[in-house]
Amino acid sequence: MKQIKLIKNRSDIGAGTRGSDMGIDAIEIAAINKENDYFNRYEFEDVITENESIYNKVKNSFGKQIESVFNQCKRLSNHVKVNLQEGRFPIVLSGDHSSALGTISGVKGAFPTKRVGVVWIDAHGDLHTPYTSPSGNTHGMPLGAAINDDNLDCQVNEVDRETTEYWERMKNIAVPGQKVLPEDIIFFGVRDTEEPEDKQMEKYGIKNYKVAEVRYRGLEVCVDEALQKLKNCDIIYVSFDVDAMDCDMISYGTGTPVPKGFDDKEIVAIISRLLDSNKVACLEFVEVNPLLDFKGNKMAETAFDILDEVTKKIESI
Repeated sequence: MKQIKLIKNRSDIGAGTRGSDMGIDAIEIAAINKENDYFNRYEFEDVITENESIYNKVKNSFGKQIESVFNQCKRLSNHVKVNLQEGRFPIVLSGDHSSALGTISGVKGAFPTKRVGVVWIDAHGDLHTPYTSPSGNTHGMPLGAAINDDNLDCQVNEVDRETTEYWERMKNIAVPGQKVLPEDIIFFGVRDTEEPEDKQMEKYGIKNYKVAEVRYRGLEVCVDEALQKLKNCDIIYVSFDVDAMDCDMISYGTGTPVPKGFDDKEIVAIISRLLDSNKVACLEFVEVNPLLDFKGNKMAETAFDILDEVTKKIESI
């Protein structure tokens, strides 16, 4: 049985809206309200944060709070790396999705000679860079950094020297350069992208299993096909952004909600089938924002139900 370690990363500095730093506590409250002792059963680590940096005057307009995001990703990377090296299965609970760069870097840092695959369950592609981002929010850039491609063919922003320097450092956390081959990324549920991301997906042939395709062809068929595409990868990291789910059906309790997503049972089924491959080494949950939830704590409750189910699956393997 795998030994699970919860890594709590209460950071929201990469997002455009505050509040996802409270997502982990909201998930814990959901567990308490269900009289579930989940958070007492597993060892955990808290990652030091610097959320107060959000109040600094923004100078890096195309990489907002990029110095603090870099620091955060570096810290998280170390937590993930050490736990993997010591044989544990890290479940990372993060605020905003910029954290994924830290987690991916930690996975690669633990296994520098192994090929890492990424399954990205999200409404967004997060393939931007400071050169292409329309918002400058770094939660839209983790995969852009992980594949180490600035996408200068689609450049729209003139990026200052300080931002450029921190962006270069972000791309080199844990091990120098590229962490993941772009063709080793699989999307599930991505349905809100900008042109620079579409160009990257087209350029590298990144497969996106849209909700309609998964429902039409069958979830098992699509997940098995995804695993076949990643057959040359030694290990897989699964990143679950709660906005992959249908905001009208579940909740608007996330920073960038998008309609027509998956339901919670589909998310459980996708992650569980990926776990069956025995290649998944790390799992991350992100972007629960209770401040935006007008259904009480619904998004966190749903996220906890999914977390509880997939944790049972991990323990059964």
